[in-house]
Amino acid sequence: MSKLIVRAGEFTFDARFEEQLAPKTVAAFRKAMPFESQAIHVRWSGEGVWMPLGDLDFGVSYENHTSYPAPGQIILYPGGISETEILLAYGGVHFASKMGQLAGNHFITLTSGLENLTAFGKTVLWKGAQNIRFEEI
Repeated sequence: MSKLIVRAGEFTFDARFEEQLAPKTVAAFRKAMPFESQAIHVRWSGEGVWMPLGDLDFGVSYENHTSYPAPGQIILYPGGISETEILLAYGGVHFASKMGQLAGNHFITLTSGLENLTAFGKTVLWKGAQNIRFEEI
């Protein structure tokens, strides 16, 4: 069994895929791995960072979707009203865009390093974009 690692800025988090709850999203994301991007701070959603992905199409629709991811939960918005994006909550989040409330597929949950989650979010807020990499090892 492989292990999912999220390297975000200077922090490393263990994570798990939510394969039972979002199997199509997990399968589509796995095809793109290792996945690298830059995390920037959200504008409308609260305490979270996001990876804007433009018109990237993962070929999925809604499954296990939420507008209120908990800290350590990662959601994929498959696009539509707003651009495709991935969001990582580090505190209270009400997922939204300039068009209004959105919902994304909760497909990854961080399982270790959570004590560093707020520090990562505040680093992005105060120091700007941070590299982020998702990989299975």
